[in-house]
Amino acid sequence: MTHIPLGTTSLSVSNLCLGTMTWGSQTPQTDAHRQLDMALDHGVNFLDTAEMYPANPVSAETTGGTEAVIGAWLAARGGRERVVIATKVTGAGSAAIDGGSPEIGPARLRAAVDGSLARLRTDVIDLYQLHWPNRGSYHFRQNWTYAPPAADARVAIRANMLDVLTEVDRLIAEGKIRHFALSNETAWGMANWIALAEAHGLPRPATIQNEYSLLCRQFDTDLAELSALENVPLLAFSPLAAGLLTGKYAGDVIPEGSRRAGRADLGGRISPRVFEAVAGYLGLARDWDLDPVQMAIAWCRSRPFPNIPIIGATTTEQLKRELPAADLTLPPELLQAIDAMHKAKPMPY
Repeated sequence: MTHIPLGTTSLSVSNLCLGTMTWGSQTPQTDAHRQLDMALDHGVNFLDTAEMYPANPVSAETTGGTEAVIGAWLAARGGRERVVIATKVTGAGSAAIDGGSPEIGPARLRAAVDGSLARLRTDVIDLYQLHWPNRGSYHFRQNWTYAPPAADARVAIRANMLDVLTEVDRLIAEGKIRHFALSNETAWGMANWIALAEAHGLPRPATIQNEYSLLCRQFDTDLAELSALENVPLLAFSPLAAGLLTGKYAGDVIPEGSRRAGRADLGGRISPRVFEAVAGYLGLARDWDLDPVQMAIAWCRSRPFPNIPIIGATTTEQLKRELPAADLTLPPELLQAIDAMHKAKPMPY
């Protein structure tokens, strides 16, 4: 598997990242450890997790469980230097924290870092991300009703950003984290984080983790330009659109034990148009004799801006199906057909 520089950082990571959000809920620890072993054997050295995981569902009772699963693997296997670990502080308002997660500021950031370090059983976090901005955003299907903050909020928003960056700088100096990053951010947000960091000599955001797939392409315009020109790679979460692009929900079915069995609307992804778009992409994969899972992941890697798909699997068998996408290059004619399909069936959710 190819390893690549992670933006402007000193880190070298695999061109696929292993997502972990089901570990400790749908995925028991024994299978999670098998996935880690398998991924490492195939050259995957990049892991993404979060304070609030496991998901499906997220709850205060299970918060931190996924990090603890990874920590147990590190304690059992050793070799911390073999993996690059990314995790996240929970954004404001989440029920994953008793009483609702507070806004992210210096004290909240430090407490969350210390908690993650303890659960992961490590001395340093390689990439530390804000799970979503305090001001909210248009992600997670909130784009349909999105209203931006009022202009008079700008000063307070930027002041909070500067406070967070200053604390990040301290945490890096103390050796607790190596790099800082964002998730579920907007072009305006990322541009302001970068500008403030550069103006004050503080750590620059290294990556942006947003949803991206054949079915969710909000990143393709302003954020793609920012990503390319500022060398801020996208960590593309849900490249299989929560399983829709595997074909297992085709015909609007709900397989037992699937994510949809626990949340029938897949977080707002089920719409009157989505199965038409899914059928189109499944048809292209069939026409080109490709596994639709591998096609969808390889398509993300083909995009004209730096990005690393985050592959996630409930089971080891699912992970085995995904891994070959690391070495798959889609032919130009198929990429053109995918572009035509996107134009014909845009924004299905």
